[in-house]
Amino acid sequence: MSQALNLTRLQAETKCNICLDDLQEPVTTECGHNFCQTCLRSFYEQGQELFRCPICRQPCNERNISTNDQLAMIVERAQDLYSLTSNSNSQETNTRCDQHNQVLTSFCEDDLQLLCDQCMELGSHNNHQVTSIAQAASHHRRKLHRLTKSLQKKLKEVHHLKILQIKNSQKLTQQAEAQRKKLTFEFQQLSQFLNREQKTAFSRLKDEERDLKQKLSENIAAFENHVSTVRGLFSHMVAGRAHSDAEILSRVKDFHQKSESLYPPDIVPAQIRREAYNFPPQYSALQKLIQRFTVQVTLDPETAHPNLLVSEDRKCVTLLKKKQDPPGSSESFTVSPVVLGIPNFNSGRHYWEVEVGKKSEWAIGICKANLSPGARRSSSAPEKCWRILWQGDCFVVSGPADPNSKLKVTIPRNIGVFLDYELGEVSFYSMPETSHIYTFRDTFTEPVCPYFYLRLHSEPLRLCSASDGGRNPTGGLNSDI
Repeated sequence: MSQALNLTRLQAETKCNICLDDLQEPVTTECGHNFCQTCLRSFYEQGQELFRCPICRQPCNERNISTNDQLAMIVERAQDLYSLTSNSNSQETNTRCDQHNQVLTSFCEDDLQLLCDQCMELGSHNNHQVTSIAQAASHHRRKLHRLTKSLQKKLKEVHHLKILQIKNSQKLTQQAEAQRKKLTFEFQQLSQFLNREQKTAFSRLKDEERDLKQKLSENIAAFENHVSTVRGLFSHMVAGRAHSDAEILSRVKDFHQKSESLYPPDIVPAQIRREAYNFPPQYSALQKLIQRFTVQVTLDPETAHPNLLVSEDRKCVTLLKKKQDPPGSSESFTVSPVVLGIPNFNSGRHYWEVEVGKKSEWAIGICKANLSPGARRSSSAPEKCWRILWQGDCFVVSGPADPNSKLKVTIPRNIGVFLDYELGEVSFYSMPETSHIYTFRDTFTEPVCPYFYLRLHSEPLRLCSASDGGRNPTGGLNSDI
């Protein structure tokens, strides 16, 4: 039996670590590992000179791969010896029951247990399917043969997943490098004080790359552990074919339990989040954003409070002392002097500009487009509203994720609003100075729209041209923007 086990171990050493079959046209890498020639070529991309060994992960040069004719002969001799040993090992050896010291004569299919005559007399196997050892061994040899084939297939699938994950790790490095180049290009457009922001962004990218690589390394290690477990079970299965019927049947229960519990690890995705590295607009070339993302915003008279007068071109809103007659529609605000803008936004980047007066009190921002009737009848700002409120000498900022706070700034002439829906940011600028006032950061899950609020004695709010932050007397947006 020792000779058979040694032969089985020899045969296991002549297996390819990729396909797990006998080595075909074996080749050896410069790190000393052996593979089928076709298997190794399929592992690395055609034309790729450098790659990592599937076993030890050492860098290898495709030019240094050598054919191993001597190993090919050893594989052939091992196959011949195994065939001769299997044919000569046809005689059965009698095995005795550990409990009764009697010759084992039967096998219980229900308990997967060898039995002697006294075991049968005890009655614990009544109504069980009991067959002779020879019949049971023949049946389970066929089952183990099918199971061996299934395990071999599982090993190939797991190896394939492992190879894909290794390639994902390589792609992650390429993605990080491509992202780094793109960030560098954007940072080149920034002024000198943005070097601090550049280092911060690279640090975030490096941390995410490191964390993802760590997760991928752990995932690959989990695959390697799983492969080792499956390979061990596979080796036991191969070795079992040289055992006697009784020995096979004594271990078949353990083989079944282990094979049924084999589940490969889940794949860890390797994708860098692009949105984490978008520049806040206050740190970018604002004029470039204005030219690219300006939208035509108009006022919606159907939402206007009865004291608000919307001009015919829907570009200007004025607060009146008396309510208009007839009253507004069911969508209008009835308590707070508010009017909403059109269109609604549920994606993308958008910029618009509002000319404001020097008197208090007014507010500009965005809010949830589909407000409830209760929110339109409330005296306070809607729950989902991100706005800056001018109070004559300072701004009060308020939003769902921002506590009310005051900002001391110079009196603005125009207010520029920049919305980045996916990034979850809405920023406000004093124009034409392009001075950043404030940025709300939140998560937008519903359509939003422009928001305008006026109090008594405030000057009209007017949607104006966004070109160069200048004032357009007609109140319209330039057609070339």
